Amino acid sequence: MSQALALCGTDELVEGGLAVPFDVLYAGQSCRAFAIRFEGVAHAYLNRCTHVAMELDFQPDRFFDDSGQWLLCATHGAAYQPATGACAGGPCRGGLVKIRLSEDAGVVRWHTDWNLQPLVFPT
Repeated sequence: MSQALALCGTDELVEGGLAVPFDVLYAGQSCRAFAIRFEGVAHAYLNRCTHVAMELDFQPDRFFDDSGQWLLCATHGAAYQPATGACAGGPCRGGLVKIRLSEDAGVVRWHTDWNLQPLVFPT
């Protein structure tokens, strides 16, 4: 059963700005994830490049390239589309793992799935 877990306030996700990081269990492994805003819409992904399973950000919570149009892996230059996570160039093998988000009443929530759970279960 899917749960919607509060992540941040809607105003914390600034267009093309810093990401909001969070921790998840994905397929039984502890992973970092991040949420960003692109073209007015909130999106979230696992912070794991598909080329080599390493985190993307070159500085904490910075994922956008200088143009603000692509999510960029700082290690090998793989580029991903911010709205879909699809590979847009460079050495990627498929797209980023997308995490479903919703926004309501000023709160951004992420949604669990059968293979995606909170690192610490809410009380």
